[in-house]
Amino acid sequence: MVREAYRKVSSNKGSAGVDRESLEKFQENLLGNLYKIWNRMSSGSYFPQPVKEVVIPKAGGGERKLGIPTISDRIAQEVVKTYLEPRVEAVFSKNSYGYRPNKSAHNALEKVRENVRRYSWVVDMDIKAFFDEVNHELLLRAVDKHVSEKWIRMYIVRWLECPIQTSKGELIQKKGEGTPQGGVISPLLSNLFLHYVLDKWLEKEYPQISFVRYADDVIVHCHSESQSLEVLNAIKNRLGQCKLRLSEAKTKIVYCQDYRRPKIKGCPKKFDFLGYTFKPRSKASKTGRVMFLGFDCEISQKSQARIVQKWKDLKFHRQSNITIQDVAAKLRLQTIGILRYYGYFNVASLRKLFRYLQNRLAKWVRNKYKSMGRSYAKAHRWLAEIKISYPTLFYHWQFFKSM
Repeated sequence: MVREAYRKVSSNKGSAGVDRESLEKFQENLLGNLYKIWNRMSSGSYFPQPVKEVVIPKAGGGERKLGIPTISDRIAQEVVKTYLEPRVEAVFSKNSYGYRPNKSAHNALEKVRENVRRYSWVVDMDIKAFFDEVNHELLLRAVDKHVSEKWIRMYIVRWLECPIQTSKGELIQKKGEGTPQGGVISPLLSNLFLHYVLDKWLEKEYPQISFVRYADDVIVHCHSESQSLEVLNAIKNRLGQCKLRLSEAKTKIVYCQDYRRPKIKGCPKKFDFLGYTFKPRSKASKTGRVMFLGFDCEISQKSQARIVQKWKDLKFHRQSNITIQDVAAKLRLQTIGILRYYGYFNVASLRKLFRYLQNRLAKWVRNKYKSMGRSYAKAHRWLAEIKISYPTLFYHWQFFKSM
């Protein structure tokens, strides 16, 4: 079990924890380190080290705190996760998609796309500081429903109570709540917690509606505005009973307007989910001859802004000493990821985003070749000629005939 857990952790890479031991350093004495983990876990003498706190900025402002366990602790958590996961997976709701085997963000998005055609209203929910406020007592009550092995419960308790070490070296002790966002076991525990807090409760109390949950992101589909208000108030009360709360600023009721539904003024008509924006959009019929107003998704403005900022941060347009092959290599992996994730439903919706990238490439050409003068037109023509000879040099060239 320890050996298999190590293989999974090593394949996921990841940075060092508070002990500053990287994966490469851990591998220098691999058998000895794995034996130590097995020996301590099997004897009950395993105690986790503090979790390293890493603060990263959010796309919409503010900060998100991630917890990075040590390599050894990640392997120990993976042992328990692999052992426990099949048992709880058997009871999880089909409407839960986050961090589950054989389920993906695209599956969740596809379900929302299907639901907005059937339901006119959406409750777009945001659970405030979920990972920081998960109540340990209630979580362990959920764990006890599925775990009879004392050693599993003991180690889960130790991970939950493990202190956080800040960048200044200060230790923050837990006060009966919170699970580190970044720990190997955290997604499984959070899914188990929300299964009883929300999923099972919604299916029992409101069988006539539908919902999609990806970790702590929840979209609830309703037939009417009054039903949406009723469900939202009921969810607020339910979360309050389970020591959680909604973010009032980020939670809203949305009307999914399309050609079949009457116009309603004064209510939001779009929402974001997993990097996409769902909103009224002009769509073509299957024959392509008729245009109609549908309600569908495309890459969100926040996602586009984040991607553009990453391209700006590369500053490749200033690097006139490198070749065009070097520029293509710098962009390739990120471009593949963008097109595969955000172009999954409609790659044409990314044309505007990649036109921006094409303009930055033209800027690099201008700086690289002084014969271009200051002309963007010449730079674009030069790129068009390169594209004819090497159509796969830049990954996005394969998807857009003209930019």
